[in-house]
Amino acid sequence: MTNLYEYIQKSSTVWVREQGKDLKVKDWIIPAWEEDRQDWDAVILGVPLSRSSISASAASEFPNAFRSAWELFTTYYFEEQVDFRGLKVADLGDVRMHYTDILQCHKNIEAAMQSIQHHFPNSFYTSIGGDHSITAPIVRSLNLENPDKSIGIVQLDTHLDLRDLSQGPTNGTPIRQLVEDNIVKGENIYNIGLHGFYNAPSLIEAAQKHKVNMISLKQLRKQGISALLQDVMEQLQKKVDIVYLTVDMDVLDISYAPGVPASTPGGMRTDELFDLLFELGKYPIIRGMDFVCIDPQRDNKVLSTVKTTTYAVLTALVSRYIHMKTN
Repeated sequence: MTNLYEYIQKSSTVWVREQGKDLKVKDWIIPAWEEDRQDWDAVILGVPLSRSSISASAASEFPNAFRSAWELFTTYYFEEQVDFRGLKVADLGDVRMHYTDILQCHKNIEAAMQSIQHHFPNSFYTSIGGDHSITAPIVRSLNLENPDKSIGIVQLDTHLDLRDLSQGPTNGTPIRQLVEDNIVKGENIYNIGLHGFYNAPSLIEAAQKHKVNMISLKQLRKQGISALLQDVMEQLQKKVDIVYLTVDMDVLDISYAPGVPASTPGGMRTDELFDLLFELGKYPIIRGMDFVCIDPQRDNKVLSTVKTTTYAVLTALVSRYIHMKTN
């Protein structure tokens, strides 16, 4: 078995965990280096890379900002009247990054994810970016560890991320990399939330060429979240063995996510994002997810984007917990 901490370093965020009737998220998520076990229901990995971002970004700072926000949330989810402290979740720390070499950073992410899959084969993998370039090495690692299984992607995003690779792997190229390397078929990618004036004709042509499923925010609202996701997941479950969820927080309207480098008007509301994530928790075929493109240094004084992303991650996890208990 590979050394888990060859490509991962322990988090530099320090928090005091307390026990009692009322738990905060900081008391619930356990540093993996404190408990040697393999039966975690979910594991969290920080991926602090933003040098590959097209827009100037300090998204590399988000994993620590995410951990710092844990003290603001409890383990009780009011909408469903459930305490989800029974979900066993570990913080693995952060992928070790090279200071200047983006390709080496991507190799480290891929190797770290392979090691995690060896150590925790039955866990749900949650990666906290970082910019959107991290999705490509993560999905490549899933493919390497599951060579006989086909992979599909549900992408919540304002952008197609199908830019050509002439300038190397950036946060605008992860989907292009995966389809051109035959890791994921374009027809098994469903990009939900597209809107506005943010995808050039060349990107639309690339999506059409690779048969990527483009679902606009307008279509989502017209069909309804539950009905649309039911259609998407029914299609995916007929075609693939594993589904990966990637959430670019620029899918939200700029008023909800000011701390996103490529923030735009006309995007999704937070309640829509939370409903999407809760609905997706029904499907055990989804084996992992990432949240990307959150820059704490761009956020407003009350850290709206940091808190919203933390809420989103927790929503996805509590949904899995609820549906895990009922299945």
